[in-house]
Amino acid sequence: MFPRCRPYHTYSERLLQDVPHLKNNRNLTERIVDKIILQLNRVYPQVLSNKEAEKFRNLKTPVRARLADLLKHLQRKGERECQEFYRALRNNADTVYSTLPSRRHRNSSDPLEISPDLEKMILNDRGPVFFLACFSVAAGLALIMYYNHPEVKSPDSAKKVLGFSAVGFGRQIRNILISFLEETSNL
Repeated sequence: MFPRCRPYHTYSERLLQDVPHLKNNRNLTERIVDKIILQLNRVYPQVLSNKEAEKFRNLKTPVRARLADLLKHLQRKGERECQEFYRALRNNADTVYSTLPSRRHRNSSDPLEISPDLEKMILNDRGPVFFLACFSVAAGLALIMYYNHPEVKSPDSAKKVLGFSAVGFGRQIRNILISFLEETSNL
């Protein structure tokens, strides 16, 4: 069986466990670390002052050393700063965030995290074809409801609807709709 870890009650405790992983993670590039620092500098209320942000963005210092100093600094500052760090990490390096040791062996719920069941409901794996099919059904129902309205029973109004709907489509579909309208007007 897997070893059971005690649940983390604070972000400071989580950060304490995640520091070795974060220091050795090669996915945390200089660009990503700079983005995290900038987000911590710009969030309200400010987690890092402008002077602190400049210190941690110093290009003369290696990225790993800057990251280690940043993590120590955040642990000294407090709980809210550690929480904002996790939020910045998730926004800028989700792959790193998802591989953190504190996330792998967790029993408590994280306010930043969505449960896997809820995530499947929000982001289904059906893809763009499913979306287009649903959109087409909705658009078709809207056209049927519009066409069945008593004031819109004339054939000219149906041509207007198809003519205006052709504007939003690509060139090939637009040509097909316009040729259909021309053929029906000749009949």
